Amino acid sequence: MLSVLIETRDDEEGLARTLAALVGGAVEGVVREVIVCDLGSTDQTHYVAEHAGCAYLAKGGIQAGIAQARSDWLLLLEPGARLAEGWTEDAVRHMSRLTMAARFTRSRASNRPFWERVTSRPRALEQGLVITRKQAAVLGRNGADAEGIARGLAMKTLDAEIVVAPR
Repeated sequence: MLSVLIETRDDEEGLARTLAALVGGAVEGVVREVIVCDLGSTDQTHYVAEHAGCAYLAKGGIQAGIAQARSDWLLLLEPGARLAEGWTEDAVRHMSRLTMAARFTRSRASNRPFWERVTSRPRALEQGLVITRKQAAVLGRNGADAEGIARGLAMKTLDAEIVVAPR
């Protein structure tokens, strides 16, 4: 039903936290597969991915993950991001109704201090991205990374919350 793609580099701990939060979605049958797209990690990222049962791609980045994905819908996440309980219902409802991209609502636990909100720009992928494989392939065609695919997209915001990855 949904292929999860996580683009990472040297973030084995963040990857482990994100994968742990996806277990419920896998048990419910919403998460069909998880593909870890590595960008040259020198830590133990590949062991974390392989021990969790993920497909691990050492080359090709997010484009290789999109090409390998078996589902019509993709969920792009940053390593370290954690979806809150109940995210699967919102995602399934969205996928059954719309074809536009969507992101999750930023959790209150993810609120940044005022000065940081004023002086820094949010990352385009920090709230995740639910997108059709076809749309992601078109947006990633020119070598865009996961962040580039999410940047500038018109998106619906789902009610389900996400704890964003720390900077």
